[in-house]
Amino acid sequence: MPWPCTSPRPGATYKSIAADLGINRKTLRNWVLRDRRRRGVDPAAPPAAGEAVAGAGQEASATDPDERIRQLEARVRGLEASERKLATERDILRGAAKYFAGETSW
Repeated sequence: MPWPCTSPRPGATYKSIAADLGINRKTLRNWVLRDRRRRGVDPAAPPAAGEAVAGAGQEASATDPDERIRQLEARVRGLEASERKLATERDILRGAAKYFAGETSW
């Protein structure tokens, strides 16, 4: 499913982006600050001119296109693995719910 906001918008605020994504503004801000710390950027500094819009599903662009592709492919593999794990957990929970629903005789 594509992100509701797929490209950076100049002047966008945490509030407007959070509304687009359907999440809390403070949650979005925490994600942005955590990402800035991870990338070694001063969390208190305002976004750089070329920095992706905070929390809009955009990663900082790599200078080497091949490296960017490798990063995205790794991200896709990770998300696919996560999806498989969640599907397995969901199926287990469905089975448990059916089992326990069948045992109750209220």
